[in-house]
Amino acid sequence: MAPHGNHVIPSNHFRKHWQRRVKTWFEQPARKYRRRQARIAKAKAVAPRPTGGLLRPAVRCATNRYNTRLRLGRGFTLQELKAAGVSIVDARTFGIAVDFRRTNASVESLEQNVRRIKEYKAKLIVFPKKSGKPKKGDATAEEVKLATQLRGVILPVRNEPAPVAELAVSDALKKFEVYRHLRRLRADKINAGKREKKAREAADDGVGGAGGR
Repeated sequence: MAPHGNHVIPSNHFRKHWQRRVKTWFEQPARKYRRRQARIAKAKAVAPRPTGGLLRPAVRCATNRYNTRLRLGRGFTLQELKAAGVSIVDARTFGIAVDFRRTNASVESLEQNVRRIKEYKAKLIVFPKKSGKPKKGDATAEEVKLATQLRGVILPVRNEPAPVAELAVSDALKKFEVYRHLRRLRADKINAGKREKKAREAADDGVGGAGGR
């Protein structure tokens, strides 16, 4: 900036040692490779189980601001497991997460998570502990051969927008005055007590006048 008037010429300090303050980070490619190798090793260690961990329930986010969005929760409730016909021991054996603290606040969430458990059980292949002695509910030898390891989240939750129904615009809708209607509703709500009191007084006066005659 050029000096204006009889002022001191500013001394701009542009000779800072910027090279001393430069920070470099060359670890990202090696860390990326190391994380990938760790994921592969973990997948081999848990095979043929899914790499995504346990089956999680679909729950609503907290507060009125976010409760329209679904996400994966900590574990299924005891009511959901009972409705799906799965015990706590079997749930942990089959890879289903259990949460002893969460409770169902609505029938819709209960039914939704019960459907998730049943869908998971329908696709589940239970390996027998001893290949020569399969128990009831264990997979056959042919099903064991067809089993593949699932990578990613088990039954991911998708937030799909609700379908919007279109309404044909009629002459009655064109003539409908929305603002006046809202003001009328507001006035009815504000004056509801006064009008009820006035109606009661009128009824009492009518009864008292008839008795006096």
